[in-house]
Amino acid sequence: MTSHTAPLSIAQATKLRKILEDRGFDFMEKPYTIYAAKKGKLSISVYQKGPKVLIQGKDTEEFVHFILEPEVTGIASPGGHAEPGANEDDEHFAPHFGIDESGKGDFFGPLVIAGVYTDEKIARHLIANGIMDSKKINTPARIRELAALIKATPDIAYDIIAIRPERYNEIYDSFRNLNRMLAWGHATVIEKLIELKPDCPRALSDQFARADVLQTALKNKKITLRLEQRTKGESDTAVAAASILARERFIDWMDAATKKVGFTIPLGASPGVVTTGKKLVSLHGKEVLGKFAKLHFKTTQQVTGLL
Repeated sequence: MTSHTAPLSIAQATKLRKILEDRGFDFMEKPYTIYAAKKGKLSISVYQKGPKVLIQGKDTEEFVHFILEPEVTGIASPGGHAEPGANEDDEHFAPHFGIDESGKGDFFGPLVIAGVYTDEKIARHLIANGIMDSKKINTPARIRELAALIKATPDIAYDIIAIRPERYNEIYDSFRNLNRMLAWGHATVIEKLIELKPDCPRALSDQFARADVLQTALKNKKITLRLEQRTKGESDTAVAAASILARERFIDWMDAATKKVGFTIPLGASPGVVTTGKKLVSLHGKEVLGKFAKLHFKTTQQVTGLL
């Protein structure tokens, strides 16, 4: 979604302007509008006729789901989130756990899995303070700022497990399958969250494999709460908050590793990652790689086989 139009009342238009002001949007003159504002690649125009709002830019969907609908209109477009009671099928604001991970696709660094409990009050607080999928956040400083806000939210519950590379490689050798390993990690976080919020009826996870893989992991732990899995689960506030907590723990580890070795440990699995891996091995030997990297990646062969 790169464009969205919605009708507004005068009161809603006024409320939206205040939200845009608080979020640092720049306002400008535009014909036929009550006001128009822009921030980055997102533009908002509230037209006199209607009134109605036109939202344009690559962050349109995020703005509609996390700000316009929950904070201004309370009416969900298809795939969005409605006010509680507006749609009986919408459980965005109902009590539930959200689970997400960070580091899965990175050669260096840990696998971090986090879970967050939200209810209506918590979710609205997080939305109002800009909680969104961590992949849409551009700087480590902002990740850390939002993570601190999440942790300080009244009545929230969360759990984070960071599987450092040495331990990751041991566990992977026993599972021999990343999806089963992820399912074990998700189930472990859910198990801890249930201890913190035993009355929570449901968990939502970003889908990373066939649904039965995680279902089996929960069954092995005798966990019986209702589980939902879906792609792009980060559109849910609890999952988005979990993604931020997981990302914070991941970048903290990467920063510490960079300081330890004295040169940057890069993200991802790019050619630069291979170069860094070869530098580590040349300085400290092949054995050191397992302390920093996930050895089942094909990148390992590129690092050790081309020296």
